[in-house]
Amino acid sequence: MIEARLVGEWPRSRLDLTVVLAAGEVVGLLGPEGAGKTTVLRVLAGLAPAGGGYVLVDGAAVHARPPGRRSVAMAGRDPSLFPRLTVLDNVAFGPRCQGDSKEQARRAAAAWLDRMDLAGHARSLPRELSPGQARAVALARALAVRPRLLLLDEPLAGLDTAEADAVRTLLHDHLADFAGACLMATGDPLDVLVAADRLLVIEDGALAQEGTPAEVARRPGTHHAARLAGLNLCRGHATGRSVAVGGAGPFTVREALRGPVFVAFPPAAVTLSRSRPAGPPGNLWQGGVEGVERHGDRVRVRLGGPFAAVAELTPGVLAALAPSLGERMWATVPASETIAYPAPRSEPSGRSPARRGVSPAVTRRPDAGEVARG
Repeated sequence: MIEARLVGEWPRSRLDLTVVLAAGEVVGLLGPEGAGKTTVLRVLAGLAPAGGGYVLVDGAAVHARPPGRRSVAMAGRDPSLFPRLTVLDNVAFGPRCQGDSKEQARRAAAAWLDRMDLAGHARSLPRELSPGQARAVALARALAVRPRLLLLDEPLAGLDTAEADAVRTLLHDHLADFAGACLMATGDPLDVLVAADRLLVIEDGALAQEGTPAEVARRPGTHHAARLAGLNLCRGHATGRSVAVGGAGPFTVREALRGPVFVAFPPAAVTLSRSRPAGPPGNLWQGGVEGVERHGDRVRVRLGGPFAAVAELTPGVLAALAPSLGERMWATVPASETIAYPAPRSEPSGRSPARRGVSPAVTRRPDAGEVARG
């Protein structure tokens, strides 16, 4: 169990948060630039002072322990690999600091490199790696210390599409079996929407919303939450640019992939109509209207059906369409707006649907027309 009270001022942030993470839970930390995400991770890792709060890992104060005994590991956009050590010795460094013999540490490091498909780079130096390979080595180094808390800071930021997909797949595969708690900070909602059990949305250093990915995406509590978690998401099986999505027919996507995928598209790209569109409609499905909610100058129409989705409309377009609760509507989205990403081949072991229903554990203060398109 991870318990932290983060309150005070740091050079770039002011925080007022209480965070509780359960073992085996993956939590996404979302927020706009400057919200305090990186500061939260640095304080949890013991890299920044606790201010007027505390960080406990299984009841032990992180800031009272030396780095090698904190049971916390961090990896992110800056791999921070030791430039003069080989990849193998970079990964073995943590276990050595924990007291493992050189042989034990190298054996553990080699096992992690093998799991990450990096065994062929064991003798390489960091400068010989691609950015994506360096991120993967940093992740292996973090996991090799068997942390109770794994912190990921923008792990895919700045990578090209191919390397981002490769690292994303590694994250999904290894977080599925990770026994500790993981907190992943990112400005890109897709990575946490497909990996997290729970989301925390912070703004100005305070909690703006907390809930499962489905809850936050379908009922965002603030304008920023709507923007950050504003992706519709469903699973399918890709054959090239065609994706079979159960109950919705094949979707055409921008990328050519094979195997299980996540399909994502923005609510603002969804067109609603009462009658089936004539001609090539793009990606098409039917859903029932489950709710209509205003967010700023936009209106979000929640749809049930083969998968949960949201269409974002202008008030004028909504007035022309005037959908009724329970009414069946046709929804379309252009292939140019539909993105596919590799997905794990099965539900992660140890992360059952029951675990996805973890009760809220974060609080701000511990004491207290016929056709419509947006």
